[in-house]
Amino acid sequence: MRSEVFFDADSLLSRVNDLEKKSNAPDFWGDPNSARAVLQQLTRVREELDGIETLGAEWEDLTELAHLAEEEGEEEVLEEVDQGAQELLRKIRRLELSHMLSGPDDSRNAILSLHPGAGGTESMDWAEMLARMYQRWAEKRGFSWKIMDFLAGEEAGIKSMSVEVRGDHAYGYLKAERGVHRLVRLSPFDANHRRHTSFASVFVYPEVDDDITIEIDESDLRVDTYRASGAGGQHVNKTSSAIRITHIPTGIVVQCQNERSQFRNRENAMKILLSRLYQKKLEEEEAKRAKIHAAKSEIAWGSQIRSYVLHPYSLVKDHRTGVEVGNVQGVLDGNIDGFIEAFLLGGKRA
Repeated sequence: MRSEVFFDADSLLSRVNDLEKKSNAPDFWGDPNSARAVLQQLTRVREELDGIETLGAEWEDLTELAHLAEEEGEEEVLEEVDQGAQELLRKIRRLELSHMLSGPDDSRNAILSLHPGAGGTESMDWAEMLARMYQRWAEKRGFSWKIMDFLAGEEAGIKSMSVEVRGDHAYGYLKAERGVHRLVRLSPFDANHRRHTSFASVFVYPEVDDDITIEIDESDLRVDTYRASGAGGQHVNKTSSAIRITHIPTGIVVQCQNERSQFRNRENAMKILLSRLYQKKLEEEEAKRAKIHAAKSEIAWGSQIRSYVLHPYSLVKDHRTGVEVGNVQGVLDGNIDGFIEAFLLGGKRA
């Protein structure tokens, strides 16, 4: 038995020693934000090292017990060893996943944005189905789900939607969902009930909080107010409460109209803008190593990360990992952990 991810305890111990030296430096608290980040990293690395050492001790105990049972011909004990080995494999898998969620932003909350692509009303409906899928997933994990901006489609579905997902490692998990999602089904909007292919994009950003500084010059912002469209009552439709903010240097445009208060909409729009600027900064820093992708591909055929087929057969397939699930309805009800874990662990998992 062996883990599919190689844990280098010596390397982790070396990192612990380096971080402890930093934390003991005389000027360590000169930059409080940097100091807190080092201490958080030190805690994570220590926990990972402790986990590896504990699993190693369990493996040695099981191995010794198995040898004794074989010598004595104790079948019942060998069955217990087998059960213990299976449990140890589950613990290793959990540790592997924890290892994959040790990035500097993985523990943060997430801002999830959905947009329909090629396909008109079909894709708008598909974007709304995806939003429901992620909301169900968040509920299963006990995460909070707060709509920051919502624009309904003319006939059905959504034109755009931004949501704040709050929970332990929300960004770390949801970053696996960034990309284009493709749906194949018999159309409920086609009088002839023909098969249609729809696309929707999912963008995920780490939420920026107080320990991250993103400098924004007010002169770089163009703020427009306008009347909200769609549902929301008379107040929403009769006052210019909706906010659109354009960051002129980057061309990033964000908008919020979900709240009745112009102040609240501006606050939410700035939160989304900060997260997008931070994500852009990460992408620029990591571009050479391609660790964080800009996800700028066209929302259409050939660029999808996952396909959901409802007709002529039932199958969800992740094109990055090869993971396939026949229970499409279960996936659309939020059972997507298998896809997320396979992506984070870098390989195919059942």
